[in-house]
Amino acid sequence: MPYTRKNQRDLTSPERRRFVSAVLELKRSGKYDEFVRTHIDYYVADGEGKRRVAHMCPSFLPWHRKFLLEFERALRRIDPTVTVPYWDWTRDNTPAASLWSEDFMGGNGRRGDFQVTTGPFAYAGGKWTVRYGMTEQRFLSRDFGRPRDPITLPTAADVDQAMREHTYDSAPWNSTSGFGFRNRLEGWASGTGNDRFRLHNRVHRWIGGLMLGGGSVNDPVFWLHHAYIDLLWSRWQTRNPGAGYLPKDPPPLGDPQYRKVAALHDRLGPWNVTPAELLDHSAVYRYA
Repeated sequence: MPYTRKNQRDLTSPERRRFVSAVLELKRSGKYDEFVRTHIDYYVADGEGKRRVAHMCPSFLPWHRKFLLEFERALRRIDPTVTVPYWDWTRDNTPAASLWSEDFMGGNGRRGDFQVTTGPFAYAGGKWTVRYGMTEQRFLSRDFGRPRDPITLPTAADVDQAMREHTYDSAPWNSTSGFGFRNRLEGWASGTGNDRFRLHNRVHRWIGGLMLGGGSVNDPVFWLHHAYIDLLWSRWQTRNPGAGYLPKDPPPLGDPQYRKVAALHDRLGPWNVTPAELLDHSAVYRYA
């Protein structure tokens, strides 16, 4: 029987408490930081010339679907009633949204060092110390909207534009792919400054702080953001039943992406699973 992932705005107070408690217990046990380490290890940019399965590549969506599932399974081993809620940032798009309340994700960082001082994940509470990151910083940080270089959250119109794509992905299968749903949703675009970032990427930048870069899992809102990304992919799949994962076959010898991206039946590290095995989630979970 599939379980349901709910919009975070529809969670009851007990559901919010159970989710937070499970996340804090995962952190206390040390298992949360294993997820942080995995994301850092697999955060490979296309300019590095290495194999990429998590970012700037076709498997961005299935890789994060699996990542989210593994996290959710860890939470449900602590509390079987818990599922990962999603954050629709086209609707709950201000710092006043319930998402950022004292009993849930906590709020923005303070001026100066951007340290989050409210909510269950505040460093001063003693339950949320950053152990793996891109810097030596030990506290959760946020900088909503980046006031020094302002950026806004994506709109429903931005999402609609991505949803109108009818092809999953396109060569050269990286951050420069000119069309295809994957790159539209992942959010790499031409331009400079904030114009370079759309949808998924833009949300990371709007939150700022630790949500920038490979250590973004250190902010628990990462999971709510990626649950919404997964929901959008799920809706796109329903709208485009004939548009399968691409590339179906691995890029051949001589192609710049040879052995750098995962085709339909290639294994995704660190798990022994292929994109083909992650296309249908209906037997495991659904979205409300």
